[in-house]
Amino acid sequence: MDKYNNKETINHSTFFSTFYDKDEKGKTHLTLRTKRWTVIITIHLLFFLSFAIDIQTLEGTLNGSRFLGFHLIDPFTTIQMYLAEHHIHTNIVIGTATIVAFYLLFGGRTYCAWVCPYGLLSEIGEKLHDTLVHKKIIKNRRFDHRIRHIFWIIFALLAFTSGYLVFETFNIVGILSRFIAYGWSLALSWVVVVFLIEVFYSRRAWCTYICPVGTTFGYIGKVSGLRIQWNDSCDHCMVCHDVCFENQVLELTKAKYDEQRKEKGIKNQYVTGADCTLCGRCIDVCHSNALKFDFRLKGLI
Repeated sequence: MDKYNNKETINHSTFFSTFYDKDEKGKTHLTLRTKRWTVIITIHLLFFLSFAIDIQTLEGTLNGSRFLGFHLIDPFTTIQMYLAEHHIHTNIVIGTATIVAFYLLFGGRTYCAWVCPYGLLSEIGEKLHDTLVHKKIIKNRRFDHRIRHIFWIIFALLAFTSGYLVFETFNIVGILSRFIAYGWSLALSWVVVVFLIEVFYSRRAWCTYICPVGTTFGYIGKVSGLRIQWNDSCDHCMVCHDVCFENQVLELTKAKYDEQRKEKGIKNQYVTGADCTLCGRCIDVCHSNALKFDFRLKGLI
């Protein structure tokens, strides 16, 4: 991509071109997407190596793990366990508190963009889906993203009424994480089914409408410190809106709010939506440099 000379969107650029960009001086550099993919691959390589050759660095899976001996537990897994068993072990409390504290600082749904292994597959599926839509082979089907809260309640109730972690039987994030760490299982066929649904029916359906893991991290992210910051150099081209995983969070980039901002003297705003994954794709494509990462609690430090 060359965002300073060509307002490309993800629909008009090749998939691999989104891994590098040119700055205003024409110098090529890696995009945030490249850095995200590197982080995700590194995390899961550590999971694999810790089990395969016993390096004891990052042991377990995304549901529950140990990093250099420190327990890390997925918050939604903890909620399910408590609802199913009506008590929580001390190590689980410590591991969950550690994760919650981290994501309170660095953005709840950064988990979805920077940690989740299915995120990589979903981005590939998204490109395939958008290509098919552009060629008018399929239709782009969108639903109300707030349906994810209904699914969250349903999965919580299933744990409470059954005494089992029902969601984990078809949690594609957990299935992929276990596959990477421990090897092949028949459950991978369900991951393929979900991937095909996203390619041929609805873009990023699992992440946008269903996954309670991402929804839980979203609740944390609503008050987290690290955010995307917008400034008034924005020319409202809406390319950022085109490429965003959850483009409802970029409502503030629309020109219709300019008059209101001018009246109040607002030159900078934070993207505060709980659904923001801080993937940085908006930053990657913004030719006016109107978007950046910013730690909104820095004034307290």
